[in-house]
Amino acid sequence: MKAANKFGVLALIFISVVINYMDRTNISVAANAISQDLSLTPVQMGIIFSAFAWTYSIMQIPGGMIVDVVKVRILYPFILVAWSLATIVQGLVSSLAAMVGCRMAIGLFEAPSYPANNKIVTQWFSQRERASAIAVYTSGQFIGLAFLMPVLALIQEWFGWRGLFIVSGVIGIVWAAIWYWLYREPESDIGNAATQQRDQKSSVNVSESSVALSWGNIRLAFSSRKLWGIYIGQFCLGSTLIFFLTWFPTYLAEYRGMGDLKTGLLASVPFLAAFGGVLLSGFTSDWLVRRGFSNEFARKSPVILGLFLSGSVIGANYVDSIATVTFFLSLAFFGNGLASINWVFVSLIAPKQMVGLVGGCFNFIGGLSAVTIPVAIGFLVQDGDFRPALALIGALALLGLCAYVFLVGKIEQIPMQSPNENSDLGVAKSLV
Repeated sequence: MKAANKFGVLALIFISVVINYMDRTNISVAANAISQDLSLTPVQMGIIFSAFAWTYSIMQIPGGMIVDVVKVRILYPFILVAWSLATIVQGLVSSLAAMVGCRMAIGLFEAPSYPANNKIVTQWFSQRERASAIAVYTSGQFIGLAFLMPVLALIQEWFGWRGLFIVSGVIGIVWAAIWYWLYREPESDIGNAATQQRDQKSSVNVSESSVALSWGNIRLAFSSRKLWGIYIGQFCLGSTLIFFLTWFPTYLAEYRGMGDLKTGLLASVPFLAAFGGVLLSGFTSDWLVRRGFSNEFARKSPVILGLFLSGSVIGANYVDSIATVTFFLSLAFFGNGLASINWVFVSLIAPKQMVGLVGGCFNFIGGLSAVTIPVAIGFLVQDGDFRPALALIGALALLGLCAYVFLVGKIEQIPMQSPNENSDLGVAKSLV
């Protein structure tokens, strides 16, 4: 049975996101065992955690351009197989350099995945449905990991950390074959006239978002106060996320003294909270827009509230019971989920013909949090005390809140520069 309707397509994206994040974060489940087996310091583990983001961030704009020219049905299975093979190799190496190389390879091949997800949703869903669709597939990174954390911990218990990577990689390769078998481009299988009309309208939206990749546009993308507001917000939001995706299980195992299996079970609770947050935010935001509320309220309020709640991670520094620690961490990650619809601001604020370029800059700067934060935490926790690390994450969340309040300001689209201001370097294909 082919995925010829938008809900089937959304299910394919959701599962792909789950597998995507499984291969990003299985390193966090295995981190304690790897550091002991390979005699790695916290700083070295921080380098391994951040290596994924080195290539992932750099390849955001090129990855989006690849998505423009290669059909998703071909591209997605290819990158799935490629990053899954790198995951398997990760389970076979025994040196810091090789481990870093594998993480960089995974980041390289995962880079086009979210631009591809965005392209698929743009083709299959109308504008009023997109925040909800984005919320659904974004929730895959939370709900998938919530249930996978205990499973991954159990796999490691049975097969060791090397077996964990090998099993994860095999799952990705199998899913690549399933994706190719089920997915069809919208124009291939959709016969319903109304749906065809919707897709034609979506393709017009995509063409309107094309961008002249010129020095003038690049200057505009990096000189607007409003855009820097959402860039900083994305970096701060990503800092909370990357803590949970990398150091969080180590925090539970080493600082709170839990075993690997118990760590896997407790680690799932904040991910469930984040799952609830992102779905609540996405569906509520779209509902408010349909009811006629302004973007100031419908889009911005969940992000500001979410970043405020993310700052509550600091509360875990002042309590001792596991239940209370879990409460503060879950509340912080719930807030992170609430704020995860912030991608919608790219289309609301960016100049009409620069959505792709601004989206690439937005995700690139957000990705820098995954480059810097794991290493920074590695330095901060060298003496075994995680309190400075949690203080850093909480402070960055509040900085992101300030960026949305004081830099972004009113939600309105930035006008394009005039042709005279924006004529250098020629035209290239854009991101979607």
